[in-house]
Amino acid sequence: MRYTNTASITPKTLLSRNGLKANSLKGVHQHMDVVFLSRLQFAMTSMFHWTFVPLTLGLSVLLASMEIRYAFTGNELYLKMTKFWGKLFVINFVLGVVTGITLEFQFGMNWAEYSKYAGDIFGGPLALETLLTFFLESVFIGVWIFGWEKLSKKAHAVVIALVALGATLSAFWILVANAWMQHPVGYAIRNNRIELVDFGALITNPVAWLKFGHATTSGYALAAFFVMGVSAYHLLKKNQAEFFLKSFKTGAVFALLSSALMIGIGDFHAAEVARTQPSKFAAMESVWDTGTHVAYYTFLVPDPENERNRFEGPKIPSLVSFLAFNTADAEIKGLKDFPRNERPPVHMTFWSFRLMVGIGFAMLLLSFLAVLYTYRKTLERHPRFLMLLILSILLPYLGGQLGWIVAEVGRQPWIVYGIMKTSQGISTNVSTAQVYTSFIGLGLLYTSLAVIDIYLLTKFAKKGPDKDVSVFLKTTSEHTR
Repeated sequence: MRYTNTASITPKTLLSRNGLKANSLKGVHQHMDVVFLSRLQFAMTSMFHWTFVPLTLGLSVLLASMEIRYAFTGNELYLKMTKFWGKLFVINFVLGVVTGITLEFQFGMNWAEYSKYAGDIFGGPLALETLLTFFLESVFIGVWIFGWEKLSKKAHAVVIALVALGATLSAFWILVANAWMQHPVGYAIRNNRIELVDFGALITNPVAWLKFGHATTSGYALAAFFVMGVSAYHLLKKNQAEFFLKSFKTGAVFALLSSALMIGIGDFHAAEVARTQPSKFAAMESVWDTGTHVAYYTFLVPDPENERNRFEGPKIPSLVSFLAFNTADAEIKGLKDFPRNERPPVHMTFWSFRLMVGIGFAMLLLSFLAVLYTYRKTLERHPRFLMLLILSILLPYLGGQLGWIVAEVGRQPWIVYGIMKTSQGISTNVSTAQVYTSFIGLGLLYTSLAVIDIYLLTKFAKKGPDKDVSVFLKTTSEHTR
């Protein structure tokens, strides 16, 4: 049952906790500086972290498929593929772990009011992710790295399958927590804080499952494009053609399936947003006036200042209504029906959504062509396409970042949609100077880690597989049976 809270935190209460009067413009300005900088810091660290997570998520599944095929067929080519791509997986995993550590600390340092108010619910999935799934993933990665001489082929393949399971479950619990912020369920507000009353509602939240499906398939697609791009580089160099043709084929099939699922689940997710977060959906489509039979414009430029659109291009009648609710006469709530201070930033939300969708369909087309050329055995006759796939490694990275911009910027001004505003969740004793300092420090640290990750991945990816296949994977010439 959902409860309303007449005693929830208000901006006036928050200012008074900071020792400020509600009419103090200087205090409001300082407070908003802290809010903006804290949001910017969390966005920076989250976006850096998300450059590592999807590759780990997707490569773990690809590695599992490669090693399972080796375990059941005995084909040494699959073993060689597992070791080479496993080397890149471990590099990315190690650096990804480092970038994720600071995220949870920020909830206590920058967002203490939110943590006190909603930590009873939000902290649960985060604890489960850390105590169960992350340790499952980490422990079995260690077993996988050092267990080549000690485990049988099939037992070792089971280990990497458990790593993939752990990575996927980690994503699930994180997205359960995030989905609750997007669509709060299973809670009651008592004693001026939110308490969990229905754990089942929390884990069956439809937004959580749609976010989980959309995010994981985008991670699978990213890893597949990574494998295709690296393989395309070596095929252009005519380096170990058999190995990289097999890797390319594996990546291409995985990319096509993942891209198709990503787009399909994304469509259902957008429809769920229309139901649970109508202000975000209105910004995604730049709909200003409430109405039925809302048309989709192939091109438009939002004009938030004047509450309208400019340069509206060719339209498809009723398509927005149909996509949102599967009926042309469905009503879409326009942005004008929301107070100005409760509307998300329209330009950023709208353009991020449009670009994300465009990238998704581009990935689907590229992966379809990759599968087509592979099965026709004409791939090496298309050097320009191979070059394009090398550049296309960046596409799913960009698409994933844009997706998170839509999710998080589109939720504003709410930290918990409809319940608590972002400005109310900030820590009360954090100064602008402190956030500036931590922002600069974390920015330098994360940039250094990103440079190291790109350097190592590029170095070992360009080197290709060899006898000393990995500085991380200890192997023998004959796998223990």
